[in-house]
Amino acid sequence: MSATPSNDNHLGCLYGIGVGPGDPELITIKALKALQRAPVICVPQAANRRESYALTIVHDYVKPEQEIMRLPFPTDDAEGAAQVWREASVMVVERLRNGQDVAFLTEGDPMLFSTFSYVLAGVQDLCPEATVQVIPGISSVMAAAASSQVPLTTHGQRLAILPAAYGLDDLAEATSNFDTVVLMKVSPNIAETLANLEELGLTKQSTYVRRVSTDWEKVIKDVTKITDEDLDYFSLLIVKGNTAEKSRRNPKEKING
Repeated sequence: MSATPSNDNHLGCLYGIGVGPGDPELITIKALKALQRAPVICVPQAANRRESYALTIVHDYVKPEQEIMRLPFPTDDAEGAAQVWREASVMVVERLRNGQDVAFLTEGDPMLFSTFSYVLAGVQDLCPEATVQVIPGISSVMAAAASSQVPLTTHGQRLAILPAAYGLDDLAEATSNFDTVVLMKVSPNIAETLANLEELGLTKQSTYVRRVSTDWEKVIKDVTKITDEDLDYFSLLIVKGNTAEKSRRNPKEKING
């Protein structure tokens, strides 16, 4: 990937732009400049949602003359989603071949559990000569740690980030081998997850964060108090694993895993 776009081949540049966790002021200056420079703004939008979350974050920064390319995708059909991303990649490549820059927006960071990775792979396959620039953003993981004031790691510690689907065996292994485990998009599995944390004796070492950095943000240190009203698709749990206490007692001791 090139750090700066090149017009030698008359192709547009694909920008993968992380717009942050929700607060419009958390977008980087570099991301904002690239966003406002691109004639085409590409946004992923879940089929069951009325609007792209990434687009709502930067709504006030978008200019009237910029084209919004919406890419609806299914949330529960892996095979169908693959076809959608392939079609989306074709649409993006068409714009690039016309000499237009395309800004693909994603909440958080483009390279962490992001839909951008699917379009990136498709564009690289269909148009390997295209220039791509990925502009990192503040992920919900980092923002949640800041809001809750729960350090993710200190010297010598290790961090694991798990997607929404995980069972007791996965959770037990992760919390045994890592000092901190972050469980992403936890709300759909919250009852099972809380039960697993209770079984592992980690309830008091867990923090729930919803809609971090937005007006709807909520940080819950006592996860036994979580109610249905607290649940949200954009939520996560920060769990201090079984190795965390050992690491605090012996900061110079190497943790084997």
